[in-house]
Amino acid sequence: MKHRFFLFLAALLPFPAHALQVVDQPKAEPYLSEEALPPSFFDFDPDEFWREPRDSYWLDFSNWVLGQEGIQGERVQRLGAWADRTLSGSPHAMPNNESYLRIGFATESAYGNLAQFKPEVRFKLDVPTVEEKLRVVFESESEELIPLGERRRDRQLTPDERTDTEPTGAFRYISMLTESINLSNDVGARLRFPPDAFWRARARGRWQLPSGWGLTLEQRLYYFHVDGWGALSRLSLAKDLGKGWDLVSVSETEWVHEDRQFEWSQVFSVYKRLNNRSTIAPRVGVVGESKPNWRTTSPFADLTWRYRLHSDWVFGELIPAVAFPRDEDFEDRASIVFRIELLFSGDIRR
Repeated sequence: MKHRFFLFLAALLPFPAHALQVVDQPKAEPYLSEEALPPSFFDFDPDEFWREPRDSYWLDFSNWVLGQEGIQGERVQRLGAWADRTLSGSPHAMPNNESYLRIGFATESAYGNLAQFKPEVRFKLDVPTVEEKLRVVFESESEELIPLGERRRDRQLTPDERTDTEPTGAFRYISMLTESINLSNDVGARLRFPPDAFWRARARGRWQLPSGWGLTLEQRLYYFHVDGWGALSRLSLAKDLGKGWDLVSVSETEWVHEDRQFEWSQVFSVYKRLNNRSTIAPRVGVVGESKPNWRTTSPFADLTWRYRLHSDWVFGELIPAVAFPRDEDFEDRASIVFRIELLFSGDIRR
């Protein structure tokens, strides 16, 4: 009755009704009900929302796997924090830690090859010390030692098709040249016996062009004691096409001193978020070389459908692809890769 009296009084007064508040009743916080969400938000039928789960070995196993994220993610975070404190000599760890551990299983079906699951493990331990410009970085592979054509088709490949570069460890010094350009220098070694010392420098700049394009320029220079030196130039252009589609163009040229030749690539890709769980990214590209003359070595096309299976750390991928390699007389080589990937990462906060 008291609430109705206040509403009746508000209708008679000249000021807005929201100026009157019932002091003995707290205001409800706004929320978004299930009915207000679009159907694409859910990955189940409405009738299945309250359905009881069925006991099964698969359910027990999947619950065990899902529970590992909280355990392993925290371990990765603690490892990064411990290394940060140890190397910096400070009791506090810096934020923005970029450490991660990727564990996955991938299978590829191609002409004449049966599908077999191959385990994949990739990691990065990024330790930002208290001196914010200095970092210690451990990685499972060195990008500079992977052929350019292989890097452009990395997600199409299974572990036995990738070049093994061995893990690396390095000290990284970061400096800002301008508001748009940063420079980093790494000094480290490949973690093997005997170690292979290396140095690399990277300058990277980003600009927003008036036409709506985003421009990114990157220049790398590196030297490995065993493999020699090299240089990479990369130009990326990105634009929002509307309706959720983004276009990206990446042009690369790399000098490989060991082979005394240039490698180059041009890739066009579009990206679309279908809903809150899945994305799609079709690409077309070509890679080539300058020796014995400037020529194409392998045009290719692929389509990556990535689905978030659980939370933000369990993903599935389906990648149909086709390539036309020169060393096989440009005959088509079609394949399809299915991958399940678990991403454990640490986010160190103050």
